[in-house]
Amino acid sequence: MSKRPAEPGVANRAGLADPSTTDPNDVARTLGADLDHGLTAHEAARRLSAGGRNELSSTSRVPAWRRLLAQFQDPLVYLLLAAIVVALVAWMIEGKAGWPVNAIVIASIVVLNAILGQVQEAKAGDAVAALVRMTRASSTVLRDGQPLRVPSAELVPGDVLLLGEGDAVGADACLVRAASLRVQEASLTGESQAVLKDVATLAAPASIGDRRCMVFKGTAIVEGTGRAVVTATGMDTELGQIADLLETTRDESTPLQKEIARVGRTLSLAVVVIAVVVVATILLISEIHSAADVIEVMLLGVSLAVAAVPEGLPAILSVVLALGVQRMARHHAIVKKLSSVETLGSASVICTDKTGTLTRAEMTIERVMTASGATRVTGVGYAPLGQVEFAGARLAAGPLHAENVVVLSGGSLAGNAALRQGAGSAWEIHGDPTEAAFLVAERKLGAAERRERRFERIGEIAFTSERKMMSTIVLDHEHGDQVVVISKGAPDVLLDRCTRVRVGMDLVALDAAPRSRILADVDTLSDAALRTLAVAYRPLGAGEDARAAESLERDLVFVGTVGMMDPPRQEAAAAIADARRAGIRVIMITGDHPRTARRIAVDLGIVEAGAAALTGLEIDALDDAAFAVAVRTTSVYARVSPAHKLRIVAALRADGNVVSMTDDGVNDAPALKAADIGIAMGLTGTDATREAARMILADDNFATIVEAVREGRAILDNIRKFLRYLLASNIGEVMTVFFGVVGAGVIGLEGAGDLVVLPLLATQLL
Repeated sequence: MSKRPAEPGVANRAGLADPSTTDPNDVARTLGADLDHGLTAHEAARRLSAGGRNELSSTSRVPAWRRLLAQFQDPLVYLLLAAIVVALVAWMIEGKAGWPVNAIVIASIVVLNAILGQVQEAKAGDAVAALVRMTRASSTVLRDGQPLRVPSAELVPGDVLLLGEGDAVGADACLVRAASLRVQEASLTGESQAVLKDVATLAAPASIGDRRCMVFKGTAIVEGTGRAVVTATGMDTELGQIADLLETTRDESTPLQKEIARVGRTLSLAVVVIAVVVVATILLISEIHSAADVIEVMLLGVSLAVAAVPEGLPAILSVVLALGVQRMARHHAIVKKLSSVETLGSASVICTDKTGTLTRAEMTIERVMTASGATRVTGVGYAPLGQVEFAGARLAAGPLHAENVVVLSGGSLAGNAALRQGAGSAWEIHGDPTEAAFLVAERKLGAAERRERRFERIGEIAFTSERKMMSTIVLDHEHGDQVVVISKGAPDVLLDRCTRVRVGMDLVALDAAPRSRILADVDTLSDAALRTLAVAYRPLGAGEDARAAESLERDLVFVGTVGMMDPPRQEAAAAIADARRAGIRVIMITGDHPRTARRIAVDLGIVEAGAAALTGLEIDALDDAAFAVAVRTTSVYARVSPAHKLRIVAALRADGNVVSMTDDGVNDAPALKAADIGIAMGLTGTDATREAARMILADDNFATIVEAVREGRAILDNIRKFLRYLLASNIGEVMTVFFGVVGAGVIGLEGAGDLVVLPLLATQLL
């Protein structure tokens, strides 16, 4: 049985309490770790032997023969197998004349149905095995006082990790050093922005996204360096907890499977009743002379009962669903399981992630606030398509334009990201998405080429969590190689270091009035759920040492503040509106900040302005009864964990909803598996989500789901029509034989010497 990582405040397998609330030195002492020299090779090998490899457990893949056998486990198929037996018995009683055509035809239907299902579902795999493939990596650790690159599978609690840009984090670890360390945790938490890490111990337990002093297995370092002591490996990690949830999450039957099972049970009972009634009626009204007569009557009754089974239904279902799969594939929706095709047609709730599903996962500057006014930046994503506008028109030359140039070019200089046009004219970023947003906006303003010619970087003052800012030192070639310090950071932090403010081409004192206006601008951007960053600068005076680092960040000139966000997909709003018109409720579930989640939900039409968002901590505070009430009205969930997502899906299903879950991160795989139909992103999704899901969006477009819903509803309607037709025709056969036998004398069907004359023969019925 795999073990879960420790809950906050509870000791894990290594005897360690929640490391995020424990001093890093105490963590190291508890684990027997040497923060300066690391473990010895001998001790690391001993711990690896005792505790096991740093890998996620995986259940074995189901053999192909068992998957094929599962295709026959259906009540209707059982009845058809009974029909084959009856047809063979009838053929043998009749002297084995010719081929047993009826048995062969029915057997062909059963086998072809199984083959269709097997072929369509051949790519379905084990989700935990996908997690294992995704997390294979190597890590740099201290061993015997020396840096050593080792496979991440060989990490043990107490190892000291050396973290750098581009590294994949190999295990859960507590930070002991961090310099401008930013970690991309979107696949684990759903947070769109890279998370700035620090070594400050938390005062109280917090959700994964708020544990800034921890790094987690399966995430990636996008900037900075750090040192951390490993606190959990393998199934004890947060990723291991997700794998454990995924392994223990039961695959749910689709609504179609449940309905067919119900129809099968009803028909099973019906055929027994029909057989008993018909046989009893014939025996009562006919003259039975021998055991052969009894066998003939029994065979007739069973044949008639089997005739009531719509033997064409399994084949029709397979064909209709397979055709639906083909049509959905043309709309970029890849269905892995045939019976899942109609589930979207039954869906009453679509639960969706925010980052990368409803949004583009590309940080974009939307607004710039300076002394002369506010401008808007059009266009979304990393392609520099758009412009900077004022009052609805392209920003013209003047004081406001000059201020915007300094803000966007200054923000571009005070960063380490790069923006390049790759193959196929696609634009790509390298580095932190927040810093890349300045580069994109600068190109929209048309100021990038001049900035690249004009300035040359000669130094950097790195970002730290304590300072909440970074600076670069550059040479201004247009002003005689003047040395300039350019700073970017939190607006309140920069304001404390500024003494002047830029107004057009002039500099004025930063007294109470402009300071109040700047703070009001920041509040305006924050109220719009935009992330804020400010830009300031200062030409160095004669004799100032450009290597003086932090002492240079004083007497700065404040230029302006930008507001940025991960923008919603343009097509998502229309798709959500279509879904709501179709009676489908859309729910956003994200690991992002509640304010950001509400803003996106309002922009896309998921909720009205003023609607509340329920956080993970608030969910934990609700008992099952209170939470069951909350899910009926709450459509935005923020700062949630994988366990919360599972609880939300379970509560919605318990309330009678057919739930579709759409997501792309590792953390989403258990909820995808637990939903009536899980839908994974094909482009940005992880292997784990694609394997756990029953449908994959090849274009990562939320609008594709709505198209799939339309197709699913049409398929469901066709299936209902087929079922009504088949049952009506089969019941017609039953009634013809039953009343033909009972009223044979009235309608003139009695024949000389015959036990009974039938309107339809057993062979015809089968």
